[in-house]
Amino acid sequence: MSYLSLIMQTYITAVNTNNAGAMKAYMRDQFAFLGIKTPARRQLNKTLVIQHGLPGSNDIPGLIKALWELPEREYQYAAIDYLQLMHKTWIPDHLPLIEYMITHKSWWDTVDGIVSCVAGPWLRKFPSQQPAVTDKWIASNDMWLQRAAIIFQNGYKQHTNEKLLYRYIKTQLHSKEFFIQKAIGWALREYSKTNPESVRTFVSGTALAPLSRREALRRIE
Repeated sequence: MSYLSLIMQTYITAVNTNNAGAMKAYMRDQFAFLGIKTPARRQLNKTLVIQHGLPGSNDIPGLIKALWELPEREYQYAAIDYLQLMHKTWIPDHLPLIEYMITHKSWWDTVDGIVSCVAGPWLRKFPSQQPAVTDKWIASNDMWLQRAAIIFQNGYKQHTNEKLLYRYIKTQLHSKEFFIQKAIGWALREYSKTNPESVRTFVSGTALAPLSRREALRRIE
């Protein structure tokens, strides 16, 4: 049995139609759901890995794309889960797969999950990819790649490349997109945990959107 079939067979046992309706509504009816909440999904994954091990590293790209094509959103979450679990096998050639995940069936739930669990750690694992990869993302016409470029350093703390963060934010000051303005505020708020004075100075001297400014200063005002 393929690993995809194992995941599908396992998840089907946990379908909850009541949860599914609420989860679909929360995502503005954009995606179908099985109704499996995150703690339950992770427990299913854990049990599956204990019983069958992790998928083979060579099978990962095909598995991820197959999960991404399924209609229920939990399968996209599973793709992120399993790629994160396979972090020891990550290679530079996984970049197209990461970009595929960001740019297909895009919404904040998967994009933010990919960035925090995969793209951000992957970029730290392969620092030679910087800044070429995220320079390409921020210069693209894809809002979700731009969001990824702004927030990928969330959690980097003292390892944050401040100049890069501020440069990316400045390229998007004109953006009217809610998810870009929110990303700017979020990234600044996260960095304010490490360097609040730098963030205060940047915010005071930069024409941020009101939403971005509010989010940026939430922890330091």
